[in-house]
Amino acid sequence: QVQLVESGGGLVQAGGSLRLSCAASGGTFSNYRMGWFRRAPGKERTFVAYISRSGGTTYYADSVKGRVTISRDNAKMTMYLQMNSLKPEDTAIYYCAAGDRGSSYTSAYDYWGRGTQVTVSS
Repeated sequence: QVQLVESGGGLVQAGGSLRLSCAASGGTFSNYRMGWFRRAPGKERTFVAYISRSGGTTYYADSVKGRVTISRDNAKMTMYLQMNSLKPEDTAIYYCAAGDRGSSYTSAYDYWGRGTQVTVSS
């Protein structure tokens, strides 16, 4: 069973950048498909980005496409989310997730981190 811990969140002005990290332990990181999700205040958790086991395949929610890059370092057992040109509507708790299937659906993931808060001020 893998444990996931997010970090890198914080308060940033609109137009700024943040790099989130998701550190894994307790499992074989390279076996898992990975994803980032977020929950904005008062809303459900939604998909942000996905990355395959090798990192060769990625896809993004339309709302972040072109501004966000997902990546992973299997040797370091860490996944990243580089976020640029941040907007106030990006304010949310960001979660990383791991699973055997992996997709844009929360149900495809078996393991979740506790989340890291990202706040974008206007």
